[in-house]
Amino acid sequence: MYINVGDLAKEGELYDGFDEEYECPILDEDRVIDELEDKMSEGGIIVDYHGCDFFPERWFHIVFVLRTENSFLYDRLESRGYKGKKLQDNIQCEIFQTIYEEAMLSYKEEIVHQLPSNTPEDLERNLDQITQWIEQWMKDNN
Repeated sequence: MYINVGDLAKEGELYDGFDEEYECPILDEDRVIDELEDKMSEGGIIVDYHGCDFFPERWFHIVFVLRTENSFLYDRLESRGYKGKKLQDNIQCEIFQTIYEEAMLSYKEEIVHQLPSNTPEDLERNLDQITQWIEQWMKDNN
């Protein structure tokens, strides 16, 4: 099962106000955790989000951090309508490896892996790699 936390939050209105500076709703992390708790205890869930430090460590056997070179990232974010501070902060986040560092501090280092996410070919390779990992994990744990 795949869960996109942004979509989950939108569907369930799991927000705690609106951030005027970034022009987006503020995620209510506690409500997201409450919403996911039962599903996560069943296992077999892939969670997709741009941050990870508020998720319980016990939920995950592996964490993939997708990395994008700034030349690709700038165009990608600009095409999504990001501008000003929101655009610059997202670029700086990638430059300073903020999400990767957050993952390394939040989970055991050996379960955190970086994958390149620049091109459609990268996407295909990432899907193959993640699928192989899942298949191997299933063999090792069943």
